[in-house]
Amino acid sequence: MATKKQERDRLRRRHEKQLAAATKKAADRARLRIIATIVGVIVVLCLVLWWAGSTFSEVTPGRTVTTAGCEAPPKSLGTSAELTLPDKAAVAGKTFEATLTTNCGDIVLSLDAEKAPQAVASFVQLAEADYWLNSPCHRVVRSTQMTLLQCGDPTGSGQGTPGYGFGVENAPADGVYERGVVAMARTPDPEKGNGGQFFLVDGKTTIQDPDGYSVFGTVTSGLDIVDKIIAAGVAGGAEQTDGAPNAPISILRVAVTEKKAQP
Repeated sequence: MATKKQERDRLRRRHEKQLAAATKKAADRARLRIIATIVGVIVVLCLVLWWAGSTFSEVTPGRTVTTAGCEAPPKSLGTSAELTLPDKAAVAGKTFEATLTTNCGDIVLSLDAEKAPQAVASFVQLAEADYWLNSPCHRVVRSTQMTLLQCGDPTGSGQGTPGYGFGVENAPADGVYERGVVAMARTPDPEKGNGGQFFLVDGKTTIQDPDGYSVFGTVTSGLDIVDKIIAAGVAGGAEQTDGAPNAPISILRVAVTEKKAQP
């Protein structure tokens, strides 16, 4: 028969084992709580970073960003064309509406063939020929004098042409291009420098050129899209003022319809 001392020792050992087991369980529970908290924080941070990356624009040197509402642009087809300059008489005196469907939404233009018949005739022909299919807007200018987005070159290089050129028409005498204006971009040759490239003016822009640039339309809807692209800046850093858009935008297709005069 066990003595009282032996019984006390047995009870003490059992209590110590129970205490050790309880302490281990408590430590395990605490460790699991810490792990769960860390995992939860990581998940929340990942969600926040994903949401921020897909929602906001940011200007980061050497990095292309995603602008709110923009899908990833398609790969450029990278080709120009060899077309013939259309007859401006076919559109003279008419007004057209053009819808530029982009990866950031629709930009709608009103084209004035009365003031710029050759530019509008060319624009209509290129739209009908799908010349701008998956065409990147390759240039943003954001300076104290100029604020614009330049598009219309399916090669994305700024050197592509439709195979013809034509002269300047309807250029502002004072060299001032107001917000919302759509004008032809051109080479230094004012007689044959216009082709398929054009620019959308985001803010009052002054271009000191004696020959000027053909104003052939205005943005009637979607200028907020241009605002976002301009606000995202130029690729290469916040100090850049002229170059490829930091937030990519491409023209997926262009549809043009004639606006009939009201009876």
